[in-house]
Amino acid sequence: MRFPQIRKTILRRSWIALGILAVLLAWARWWPMAPLFTDPYCTVLLDKDAHMLGATVADDGQWRFPPGEAVPERFAICLVQFEDRHFQSHWGIRPQSLVRAWQQNRMAGRVVSGGSTITMQVARMARGNQSRTYGEKFIEALLALRIELRMNKDEILELFAAHAPFGGNVVGLDAAAWRYFGRPAERLSWSESATLAILPNAPSAIYPGKGHDALRNKRDRLLSRLLAVHAIDSTEWSLAKEEPLPEGPKALPQRAPHLLSTLQSQGHDGEILRTTVDGELQDRATQAADRYAGRLLANEVHNAAAIILETATGRVLAYVGNLSGAGAAHAGNVDIVRARRSTGSVLKPFLYADMLQSGELLPDMLVADIPTRYNGFAPRNYDEHYNGAVPASEALSRSLNVPAVRALHAHGIDRTLRLLRAMGMNGIDRSADDYGLSLIVGGAESTPWELAGAYSSMGRVLRNFGRMGMAYRQGDVHAPFVLAAEADVELERSPLAEKVPVLSASSIWFTLKALRETARPEAEQGWKQFAGSRSISWKTGTSFGHRDAWAIGLTAKYCIAVWTGNASGEGRPGLTGTLAAAPLLFDLFNMLPASDAAFEAPYDEMTRTALCRTTGFRANRDCPQVDTAWVSPQGLRTQLCPYHRRVWLDATGTHQLASGTGNGTSWFQLPPAMEHYYMERQPAYKPLPPPLPGLSIGHGQAMEILYPDERGTILIPVQLDGTVGSMVAEVAHRDPHVVLYWDLDGTFLGTTSGEHRMALSPEAGQHRLTLTDQHGDREQRTFTVVRGASSPSTRHAP
Repeated sequence: MRFPQIRKTILRRSWIALGILAVLLAWARWWPMAPLFTDPYCTVLLDKDAHMLGATVADDGQWRFPPGEAVPERFAICLVQFEDRHFQSHWGIRPQSLVRAWQQNRMAGRVVSGGSTITMQVARMARGNQSRTYGEKFIEALLALRIELRMNKDEILELFAAHAPFGGNVVGLDAAAWRYFGRPAERLSWSESATLAILPNAPSAIYPGKGHDALRNKRDRLLSRLLAVHAIDSTEWSLAKEEPLPEGPKALPQRAPHLLSTLQSQGHDGEILRTTVDGELQDRATQAADRYAGRLLANEVHNAAAIILETATGRVLAYVGNLSGAGAAHAGNVDIVRARRSTGSVLKPFLYADMLQSGELLPDMLVADIPTRYNGFAPRNYDEHYNGAVPASEALSRSLNVPAVRALHAHGIDRTLRLLRAMGMNGIDRSADDYGLSLIVGGAESTPWELAGAYSSMGRVLRNFGRMGMAYRQGDVHAPFVLAAEADVELERSPLAEKVPVLSASSIWFTLKALRETARPEAEQGWKQFAGSRSISWKTGTSFGHRDAWAIGLTAKYCIAVWTGNASGEGRPGLTGTLAAAPLLFDLFNMLPASDAAFEAPYDEMTRTALCRTTGFRANRDCPQVDTAWVSPQGLRTQLCPYHRRVWLDATGTHQLASGTGNGTSWFQLPPAMEHYYMERQPAYKPLPPPLPGLSIGHGQAMEILYPDERGTILIPVQLDGTVGSMVAEVAHRDPHVVLYWDLDGTFLGTTSGEHRMALSPEAGQHRLTLTDQHGDREQRTFTVVRGASSPSTRHAP
């Protein structure tokens, strides 16, 4: 009777034990488990080839890199042979090792061995390295079982390698490899791998820089073990033992510190960031900027930035956020590549291109360069001179402010803002009323990042148009890419576009041609030959007060944006795009491989038409010299040449005759104001001869009022002492010897000859100015006066 009862009891207890075991297994395998590690990680920046550009220490002060993709084979072999030779066969705990450790500790009277497997060590690290007790050991064993049931052996090794202590404030294999050997773990030798494999065993006692002899002995014993298990041969063993140990931690590279800090602030803290940066080019660009710093410092200029992009993709190849030597006193930690600065003249090419594609302009069409005022805003050219009339392409390449402001006024500020934002310049975020006409001459702010993106997008549209069989590709206009993962994803989404992008290929072609070929200011002549040999289209810019100097260059392969100045905003004499930024731009281009690649003309998007060689307008029947040239199709909407007409002259050519008599000839005649200033620069220009005495024929507009504008508002300042200031009215007349009679609201003011200017101080309100010459020709202008603030003017360097 007793035997069956005993048997039943055993069977019941067995079932209970099995049930408990099943519950434990279910708990271990499927019960939710909190993340093992929540420690903060360093932010690590890598170049396109996975070489380190820089890293920041984790928030807890430890050098702990985010877990890598896999544990290098050499380190894995060394670690298993040193820490846990049965790692591949146990389930997280090895009872034999625990019993042996208990016996050794009992005999020594203290803890001399833990008997922990690699998995148990992972569990111990996950629990924050609690004090060593039997109860804690039991908890670690249970957690080790859970880990083994949920992860494979490779994943467990990865956890160990990422979180094991390696001495001092170095945690994890990747951080240790860089801190002690200055290279990634996968490039470590057998000796170096063995050195790191023994450090987690006693990280506070021995590590490079502490316990040198003990560290060498342990390493050599491990190398001998590797030889014994045939992991290495005798030659490798002998060479590995001869390798010296590191003397201590090495400083981590800081090759792109501003890019690293910017990406970290954008939410990438604690990540391994693989970038598109070319590490070698990054180093050379940084060195070039630092060499150039001496030239800037001579003028008390302390900051500079540069960014190099690949035109085809927009990938960032080099990123110099500031000068290495700027220091804290001069905001050396500020990433100027992402800092908003006054744009100077570097927005002008976008306006030029937009007007080309809108049919408002032809590439070389003559535009007015004369004294201009709009509601008190008076732009001036850098050299303080006017050309009267200048080809639009030359006005762009010479960065003339007056033609640019007149073009913006005609094209529209709102319209131009929409274009700039569509090209990626989102930092230009104020209203049209806020910017006014100063938008195009430095009144806006953008960043080198945005501007490089916009210029490279122009190049990309043009480049890909030809390579896609004269078709547009969607997504060619975009900001630069610096994270490799983002670039790979976005560039895969590039189907053919259904419509023309922000700017057409033909308008971009003519814009880049103007920036590449047209005559430059005298100070830029030294670079003209170099730029031409590299097919570089480039633009400089200077902000008001000489606070910002820009130079941006574009080829079919590369786009470079350079900014120099003071981060504080302090202006310096001579701080212009031509003198302070262009030399660095060409230093950087000179570092890049020379290439025969050039932009292809998008002839499929152009049409040929007859153009007046003198004026650049579409030729009329009286234009004497006509060229057939390629233009954008929209250019056919522009007017015919308004400056050539047929006139009839006497035999001497000194007087006009009635139509159809005498010698008929084509004559180039500009409006009075343009003619006045054009003649000063172009001595070959001939004014139209006067009519034969006694003959009454139309000879065109004789005079033109330059200021005030028709129905304009004039702000006349009130001085500090209460006296009222004045305005200066100005008139241009074709006859240099004429006498003009001035009348304001019916009151005679006086006469002028030669230079026709007169200071006026009218009362507030509406007025009418009347000018009459000695021949009876008359011009009138209505305007309104407001007394208060003074009238601004704007002048910028190229």
